[in-house]
Amino acid sequence: MKKNEVPQDKSNLESANIKEMYYAVDENGEYTTELSTGWDPKTIALDNAIKEIEERTEIARQKVLNDKASPIEYYMELHKMDVGILASYMGMWAWRVKRHFKPSVFKKLSKNTLQKYAEVFDISVEQLKHIDK
Repeated sequence: MKKNEVPQDKSNLESANIKEMYYAVDENGEYTTELSTGWDPKTIALDNAIKEIEERTEIARQKVLNDKASPIEYYMELHKMDVGILASYMGMWAWRVKRHFKPSVFKKLSKNTLQKYAEVFDISVEQLKHIDK
């Protein structure tokens, strides 16, 4: 795209006074960089992704409040992780992390395991045990 065609649509980046860098062709046909305040299709895609994450987090929160899941599942969603990422941070197999999603298993976790989860989520063990209603 040409330098004068770089999108300058309104986006969430604009309110944070952040600009993205795009490559464009200048008047001489040379590649150069140009700053952009946003691009509508990208903004829509990011907004949709954020809404989906918020929905998954709320579903996980409700599961915890209804004793259908442990707080680990909620905090994993809140921190935009999946089981594989959380397992790698914990240094354990993904099936073990998934097993810890069960409230009955969560209640039996050792202090060391709870502390490690708390460190991964950057919260206290007490916060890990009890989510806000």
